[in-house]
Amino acid sequence: MKRKKRGRQEPAYIHMGFQIAPMIDVVFVIMLFFMVMAASVQVENELNLKLPGMIAADGPVESFEDTQIRVLETGEVLLNDDPMGDSGDTQLEQLTRTLILLAQSSRAADSKVVVTIIADEYAPYQRVINVLNSLSTAQIQNVTFEVPAQ
Repeated sequence: MKRKKRGRQEPAYIHMGFQIAPMIDVVFVIMLFFMVMAASVQVENELNLKLPGMIAADGPVESFEDTQIRVLETGEVLLNDDPMGDSGDTQLEQLTRTLILLAQSSRAADSKVVVTIIADEYAPYQRVINVLNSLSTAQIQNVTFEVPAQ
């Protein structure tokens, strides 16, 4: 009798079960991505500026004086289109005196002063800081910023 050589039989369907190793690899790659991205997150600081709020529909309407301060590219400062300081005046004394008088008159008239700072795109940042210092000296707290139209 001749023996038949039996070869290895391949089953029709092999169930390998649930493979967890590829899933762990994916989880580690995602975790690595978030760890790398966490280092590049920028911390944002809060600016404590009081912005003019919405007037309630049923509440009394408050009166306010709107004033514009423009900082030009040359460093010149304009208060309602009137020149208040050239580029060399770092203290902005004339602007500070005018803002103090404006704040005093608005308090006497029981109205708020809202100042809008309009800085040109290439205006020196230090000039904007000088304007903010003048507003702080005059104790004007309602300040907004506006970007000039291109």
